[in-house]
Amino acid sequence: MITLALAVFFLIITPGPGVLSVAGVGSAFGFGPGARYIGGLFVGTNLVAIAVVSGMATVILANENIRAGLLIASVLYLLYLAYRIAFAGTRIAFKEAPSAPGFLAGVTLQLVNPKAYAVNTTLLTGFAFLPSSLVAETLLKFLIMNLIWIPIHFGWLYVGMTIHRLNLAPHVQRRVNIAMAISMLIVVGLALLAPK
Repeated sequence: MITLALAVFFLIITPGPGVLSVAGVGSAFGFGPGARYIGGLFVGTNLVAIAVVSGMATVILANENIRAGLLIASVLYLLYLAYRIAFAGTRIAFKEAPSAPGFLAGVTLQLVNPKAYAVNTTLLTGFAFLPSSLVAETLLKFLIMNLIWIPIHFGWLYVGMTIHRLNLAPHVQRRVNIAMAISMLIVVGLALLAPK
C-alpha cells in the first residue's frame, strides 16, 4: 500500500493538464473558481477511474480512431483553457474572458485528459496488495488515490492563489497568466510527441 501511495503522489504531483490548469485558474481567478474547478476535476478523475475499473476505457481506447479523437479533443480543450487563463482579466484578447473555467470544465478536461487515463490505469491495474479480495483492494485504491489527490490539487491551487494575492501590476499578472498558459501548451506538445 505504501508503494501505491508513493506512486499516486508522484504521478499526480507532476505537472500535467489538471494540476497546471488548477494553478492557472487559481492565479487568474482566485480560490472560489479554483475550488469549483477542482470539484469538476475530482468528479472527472473518478469517472475516468470507474471507466478503467469497468473495462470501458480498454474497449474505447483499443480503437485507434477513438484514441486519436480523444487526443485531438484533449489538445483543443487544453488550448481553449490556456487561452482563458492567458487572457483572464485583460483586454488584449478579442473578447475578455468573462468567467473562470468552472465545475463542468474540470469534468470535461479529465474526460479527455490522456494523463488521467494513463495514471488511473497504472494505479488501478498495478500495485496489487490484497489478492484475496479484488473488490476491497479496488475500493482501498480509490480511497488512497482520492486522499492524496485532493490535497495535491489544493496545493497547486494555493500556488496559483499565492500569485493572485501578490496583487501584481496588471502587466506582471498578465505575464504570469501567459506563463501558466505556455506551461499547459508545453504539456500539449509533449502529449502530441509521445509515442502512440
